[in-house]
Amino acid sequence: MRKGDVVENIFVDTMAAEGKCVGKVNGQVIFLEGCAPGDVVDAQLTKIKSSFLEGKVTAIRQMSPNRTNPFCVHFGLCGGCSWQHIIYETQLQYKERQVIDNLERLGGLTLPGVKPIRGSAKTRFYRNKLDYTFSSDRWLTRSELDLAGKDKPSEPALGYHIPRKYDRVFDVVQCHLQPEPSNGIRLAARDEAIKNSIPFFDLRKQIGFLRTLTIRTANTGEVMVILQVTYDKMEWIEKILTRLERDFPEITSFNYVINGKKNDTFHDLNIVCWKGNPYITEKMQTPDSSGFIEYRVGPKSFYQTNSDQAYELYRLTWQFANIQPHELVYDLYTGTGTIANFVASSAKKVVGLEYVSAAIEDAKINSSINHISNTEFFAGDIKDLLNDAFLTQHGRPDVIITDPPRAGMHEDVTRMIVKANPQRIVYVSCNAATQARDLKILTENYEITTVQPVDMFPHTMHVENIVALKRKHP
Repeated sequence: MRKGDVVENIFVDTMAAEGKCVGKVNGQVIFLEGCAPGDVVDAQLTKIKSSFLEGKVTAIRQMSPNRTNPFCVHFGLCGGCSWQHIIYETQLQYKERQVIDNLERLGGLTLPGVKPIRGSAKTRFYRNKLDYTFSSDRWLTRSELDLAGKDKPSEPALGYHIPRKYDRVFDVVQCHLQPEPSNGIRLAARDEAIKNSIPFFDLRKQIGFLRTLTIRTANTGEVMVILQVTYDKMEWIEKILTRLERDFPEITSFNYVINGKKNDTFHDLNIVCWKGNPYITEKMQTPDSSGFIEYRVGPKSFYQTNSDQAYELYRLTWQFANIQPHELVYDLYTGTGTIANFVASSAKKVVGLEYVSAAIEDAKINSSINHISNTEFFAGDIKDLLNDAFLTQHGRPDVIITDPPRAGMHEDVTRMIVKANPQRIVYVSCNAATQARDLKILTENYEITTVQPVDMFPHTMHVENIVALKRKHP
């Protein structure tokens, strides 16, 4: 077999990491893009290795019973909801299997009975934050290119990047990820920019004015927009923001940022609040359902992007932690203190640690507006912050909750958790592979009592997982 060959009648067995499907060709594993488990397909070979093959599906000979009709006109072009052609119940089965495989195979862990994955009640319009990119030259599909011939039009776009192409953006007609007025805001901003000949950014030449548009929505009905531009020209900024103010009374926070850098990140830049509040407010029910906690979400704040499912994730975390009124809790990678403030009513005290200092300031504000007085927050690299001196000064925790980024925890942090010797640990992760690596160290002194996958991102390959542990020897 050679690269470029087409192999026929491959039965697709299952799904693998990164959302690829798996079949076999003459007993050899082949990873496939563009199909569903249960399909019978033809595929063109794109990579040949001694241990595996990779291929791109060229024809589907027989449709899987696990298939459903994609609901988005951009399916196949956009990399966002790449599993929407698979029925949701099947998606959940594979996500649960993915968690178990990572923990057992990568971590070599012995698991108790894994609890059934918690699916998301909303499978569309569940996100509260989207980032759109302006481009002076929109991506054309193959059929559009064929129609255009040599006279390829140069048209602006406000949409998403083509997967694996940093400089190519397709124009979004409708996105099913965020509730209205998200689509309307994007289309109005695009229209106003074109009407006033405001230049869209050229991602290759790094010229132009309009860079990105971020839309954040809250379950309170409040909406934030953040317009990112390359230089200070208030006439153009105000043209767009004034149009949005006129058409969308739901918007309560209008912001812009001037970014002359070569990348679109603005966490190190000044955000200007043009009108309204410099934040929006999310509300979350307390774990005992007796009231609500409010969280202020600013332009730079991290907040779980599926608000409804975030409550389920945190409620389960609280439940597994089994915090008692006399206990001290450490919340590692606390971010804006979402979990710390959520569980504070059950504890004597909660100490939150986070490496982003601006997030710690948000965490303190979130405690203040909710009249929570038993939290304390510290900023710094957690591997340097969490040491013997810190434990001596602030007390040894009875419970540690940790919710690190995808890379997981630094080994020094993992070993320091063991040294801190809490009675219980709850590890929340968005990457079961790095979670498995860290759990391998923790289980030297702790045993796993609960594994609970939670789906925060329907129609994607991503899955959250909660693992509860208890000390082996009191």
